Amino acid sequence: MASQQQKPIVILGGGFTGLFAAIHLRQHQKSLPIILVDKQNRFIFKPLLYDFLSSEVQLDMAWPRYDDLLANRDITFIEGSVEDIDLVDRQVSLDNKLTYDYQYLVLALGGTTGYFGVPGAKENSFAFRHAEDAFTLGKHLRTCLQQASQQRSNSSLTTVAIIGAGPSGVELAATLADLLPEWSQTLSVNPDTIRIVIVQRGDEILKGTNSEQLRITAEQALKDRQVSVELTLEATVEAVEPSHIQYRQHGESKRLAADTIVWTAGNATHPLIADLPVTERDRTKRLKVTPTLQLPEFPDVFAGGDCAVNAADPQPATAQVAYQQGAAIASNISAILNGDSPSAAEVKLRGILLKLGMEEGAAEIFDRFEIKGHLGHMIRHATYLSLLPTPARNIKVGAQWLTDEIFEQVLDV
Repeated sequence: MASQQQKPIVILGGGFTGLFAAIHLRQHQKSLPIILVDKQNRFIFKPLLYDFLSSEVQLDMAWPRYDDLLANRDITFIEGSVEDIDLVDRQVSLDNKLTYDYQYLVLALGGTTGYFGVPGAKENSFAFRHAEDAFTLGKHLRTCLQQASQQRSNSSLTTVAIIGAGPSGVELAATLADLLPEWSQTLSVNPDTIRIVIVQRGDEILKGTNSEQLRITAEQALKDRQVSVELTLEATVEAVEPSHIQYRQHGESKRLAADTIVWTAGNATHPLIADLPVTERDRTKRLKVTPTLQLPEFPDVFAGGDCAVNAADPQPATAQVAYQQGAAIASNISAILNGDSPSAAEVKLRGILLKLGMEEGAAEIFDRFEIKGHLGHMIRHATYLSLLPTPARNIKVGAQWLTDEIFEQVLDV
């Protein structure tokens, strides 16, 4: 067996936490082996998934290859699904028969779609978490529109029900409310027949968002789309059938016919994370970590992103949080390797970015300034492009878009 110094740092999950933990670790530590494992060979840039669906960004922006992102970084990328994590013997096993002993382990497997036990929800609705989901949903929507051009009396073909009014549900609804009318015209379907309905259990959209102004902006944006988005609030989904949902609202049982049902209502803990022999968990089975993002029972294991929570400083499940946690994990592992003590991770929320239609968005910066409309869209794009560890030309292009747009806005005042 390899000596302790020769064992690699193994990172499970190539999302924002895992990818940036790997990149920052390499910057801190020039020679130690780093292995990044993900079941896909491409990184999914989730905040741009809506733009990918609407073709507002290219494939390699929203879904770049790990080989390209990690080129010349001396990080080993392994494509494979994790089958077993042995925290006691410090070993990870993959479905491709590979096993790795680790010196330190980073758990960044993210979460899965949570269906809350609603009958038929998993079987009869679309998820929207990965690039494959965007491909599948887009193909299905086009098929529905094609069928609607021949079956004009079937309104469920042009009705989309989105379950959940968090950021994902709101951004998807706003995107489709602009996109589907464009698609319908090319397929000889009357855009007026399209319905986009958000079904939300609570009494408001963006429930976890502290900004009332951003909620007002989002609600207005949903109304102002090419197809006005309908909000069905205080509605609990009781069952999902292939072409309709059954829900209860204000004590009444109701039915919404829709051939497209998208579930964005919540997250569930990754099954591998849920099965680990760890007692420190929250009520959703996420791993509780120390302020330094370590497992209390296994200090050689770090965790971040959707699969972990620091109870002393809980953070929203967003890209900017995951990115900063990845950097903090890298810094702490490096500190330990250098004989220093790890530090508490400091996550600074810089604001909220929302896509509110094609070429439109809202950027609330430091909870103080709100920029909306097309300029909000440009700020959102430039911010996300600057996060990607791609060649500098992409970042400069994003920054140039933003700079040019700001100057144009100022000159127009």
